[in-house]
Amino acid sequence: MKKLMIINGPNLNLLGKREPGIYGSLSFEEFLEEIKQKYTDIKIDYFQSNIEGELIDKLQEVGFSYDGIILNAAAYTHTSVGIGDAIKAIETPVVEVHISNTFSREAFRHQSYISPNAKGVILGFGLQSYELAIQSFI
Repeated sequence: MKKLMIINGPNLNLLGKREPGIYGSLSFEEFLEEIKQKYTDIKIDYFQSNIEGELIDKLQEVGFSYDGIILNAAAYTHTSVGIGDAIKAIETPVVEVHISNTFSREAFRHQSYISPNAKGVILGFGLQSYELAIQSFI
């Protein structure tokens, strides 16, 4: 059975409440339950933190034992050299995901420290971006 880890960064714990016009009205926990029911042949674990170091710690913890990591580093995507370096240091492939199309937003969101070390990048498809990432590991 494949093991995937979904890691979400800052403010994604507010999905369903935060800017529903951009991020939708479904909480991530509700979405996660739907995904787990759909992909019963894959073990899908989930971690969320608003703290950069905790995200790095989780990447290092699972980065040698999981089959894939789906990472939405949120705002840290555009600022964290440390998260980018952690992805480079681990063996598990990482797919970078974003709910919104970051290229249609503020210019600072066009830079990613994650992308150069990721297996791929999926953005702009709402929560379906996560499902597309899961499919890339199947």
